[in-house]
Amino acid sequence: MSIVLIFENKNVKPWKKALSAKLPRTTIEVYPHVKDKEAVDFVICWKPHKNVFEQFPNIKVIQSVGASIDHIINSQHINKESIITRIVDQNLSNDMWEFLITIVLSELKNIRTYVSQQSSGIWQQHEYRSIDNTTISILGLGSIGGYVAKKFAQIGFRVKGWSNSKKEISKVESYHSENEFNTFLDDSDFLINLLPLTDKTEGILNTSVFQKLPKNCFLINVGRGEHLVDKDLINQLDAEMLSGAFLDVFVTEPLQKEHPFWDHPKIKITPHVASLTNVETAIEQIVENYRRFLNKEALLNSVSLKKGY
Repeated sequence: MSIVLIFENKNVKPWKKALSAKLPRTTIEVYPHVKDKEAVDFVICWKPHKNVFEQFPNIKVIQSVGASIDHIINSQHINKESIITRIVDQNLSNDMWEFLITIVLSELKNIRTYVSQQSSGIWQQHEYRSIDNTTISILGLGSIGGYVAKKFAQIGFRVKGWSNSKKEISKVESYHSENEFNTFLDDSDFLINLLPLTDKTEGILNTSVFQKLPKNCFLINVGRGEHLVDKDLINQLDAEMLSGAFLDVFVTEPLQKEHPFWDHPKIKITPHVASLTNVETAIEQIVENYRRFLNKEALLNSVSLKKGY
């Protein structure tokens, strides 16, 4: 029995060090330096290369080091016997909330406009908006989306959320199913995407949806790059139907140098930093799951492959 860490686009060293300190008697290796691939039964990963799991025939548990699993199920053939788990961490939820409230308040108070004016030496005042007359619409009310919705509502925003099933969150209007989707989009000042990536949600941010939003709605995508149809967003911004967009996730990361998002005046981007996994708190969950695996107990935060989250 052994553990292997398979990481792409993330520094594996602090994870290996923290894990080795917690499990000193366990064989822990970092891909591709694995002595006995048949002995590996517990995989810890982030964005593994396509079909790399085929090298390990006896995988029992696949542990994502983030809140999502789409980077696993979209790149690997998963044995029916394998269990996939993910990290659910209050720190992730709060970091996401802090990131999103920063963007929303910046837009309400015209900070993006004033930064642009400064570069051109323009002194011009603009009317601003207030929290109590602003509607935040959130796609996805899972552990992170639900937390974010509750926090926005607590400080006075009108908040709506759309998810697969109806949610009960204080001061948040819950919409669910396709029948309620168009109603959910009405009156949105900000549309924030926090959906999991599934076959049903891929490409959900498209022209059809954008055209149902009120003019000058502002888009924030912190879900996955695959949720967004890039050309549709650019077309709607150029047609002045949306006021702008803030994007933290992209289909290809790092974002290609030649991508039109870099130079578009109404698009702001960050390099997938909205909510970063804390190694120390995540390791505690992973170690607990490994202990449970050895004792044949139910694992924490296991994921439905049928649903994709």
